[in-house]
Amino acid sequence: MREGLKMVLSGSPGFTCVCALADAESALHRIPLELPDVVLMDIHLPGQSGIECVRQLRAQIPNLRIIMLTIEANSQRVFHSLQAGASGYLVKNLPPAEILECIQEAHRGGAPMSSQIARMVVQSFHQRGAASSPQQHLTPREAEVLDLFAQGYRTKEVAESLTISTGTVESHLRNIYAKLHVRSIAGAVALSLRPRN
Repeated sequence: MREGLKMVLSGSPGFTCVCALADAESALHRIPLELPDVVLMDIHLPGQSGIECVRQLRAQIPNLRIIMLTIEANSQRVFHSLQAGASGYLVKNLPPAEILECIQEAHRGGAPMSSQIARMVVQSFHQRGAASSPQQHLTPREAEVLDLFAQGYRTKEVAESLTISTGTVESHLRNIYAKLHVRSIAGAVALSLRPRN
């Protein structure tokens, strides 16, 4: 899988694979030296987990964009990945062209998610209800924007769906970040998945 992705990336215009590493220890050593724009990370690595690797990499490189690319679709794993600092969460059965598109989206500051992950996030919103949802702090329009992002919409698609400009969407995002005390849509989604005490 790793070698296949490396070949796809290396053969795609506008992409360069700076390294392909087999474990968290190698990643923690090489990634701060290579400083890639986006990292694809598996959860299940030999030795230290991918989630812990994300946490440590984000501590070293706060603006690093990391996408979890894994077969794991467990809600707790998704939550822990996003909480650790992952920018997005994809499952491995995506076609290569879609993975490349998601890498570009993460590079632009988006939070790409596979449709099945996005559906799970939306179900989590609905199961927890308004009283326990982080959306209770948001205006109806901000909640709408967050819900569309959680469904996997991109900034332009959110703007088209709500008939507003992309600038207005970005303004709503800034307000969402401030109210939920997060720095990304992925962080806001992570709040929606936080286990209740």
